[in-house]
Amino acid sequence: MPELPEVETIRQGLNQTTLAREIRGGDVLLDRTIAHPLFVGEFLAGVKGTTIASWHRRGKYLLAELKRSPNRPAGWLGVHLRMTGQLLWLERDGERERGRGGEGEKEGELHKHTRVRLFFAGNRELRFVDQRTFGKMWWVPPETLPESAIAGLKKLGPEPFSDDFQVEYLAKQLQYRRRPIKNALLDQAIVAGIGNIYADEALFISRIHPETLCSDLKLDRVTRLKAAIQQVLQTAIEAGGTTFSNFLNVEGVNGNYGGVAWVYNRTGQPCRVCGTPIQRLKLAGRSAHFCPQCQK
Repeated sequence: MPELPEVETIRQGLNQTTLAREIRGGDVLLDRTIAHPLFVGEFLAGVKGTTIASWHRRGKYLLAELKRSPNRPAGWLGVHLRMTGQLLWLERDGERERGRGGEGEKEGELHKHTRVRLFFAGNRELRFVDQRTFGKMWWVPPETLPESAIAGLKKLGPEPFSDDFQVEYLAKQLQYRRRPIKNALLDQAIVAGIGNIYADEALFISRIHPETLCSDLKLDRVTRLKAAIQQVLQTAIEAGGTTFSNFLNVEGVNGNYGGVAWVYNRTGQPCRVCGTPIQRLKLAGRSAHFCPQCQK
């Protein structure tokens, strides 16, 4: 699943490519991809004729602020990529008029996992490709708060780079929890945007074993962990995210962080610090990669 660095990489790319272009129509090829409104036609009508003023990120959610001329609010376009979603910014050459949204689709066969297409001025389109079909899109009307239509937004903890994510906050969240720290880091209500990859990486950098109980962490270790979370996320953003399976940025380019990962997906390979083989275990159905020598 794309995590904070991957979603942030996509957000930055979308802000460089899609702004101030009118959405002239669209096509929904898998109706259940649209989580709100209830009817696909209402979704397409809501976004048609709008432009994107700016893309924002909240945890692993993308939120596009929509406007109508002359600068009137037109609601929000929400996207969650879930397991395998991709947003690709493409040219639309050789089109014909036959889409459900009043615009055409390309001549020839589409990628079989294409779920939604939004057609922009200048022969461009934003295409949502999703192999596992868990990804979702929302159109939120201007009179509605995004969190009212996108229920997951209400459950999110602070952003890792926000002023709310302080050592004191993290220590308070962990002090009474009798569960492994790896599982706690995956809890989006504690901190938003971290998934399997960067939980493993942050625990390695902070030298904490993934099975360590939250309640056993003293303040000095929580301080190291908070710094490690921010460090690894920033490094991954600068590398354009991680591609181990199907993550691509909006131009179809892989992320580069995977080549320098400390432990994630490196089972049996030597630790980059001490040379001990990296091990893997299961915690609550999720894998955890760690160095048994460096992490105690």
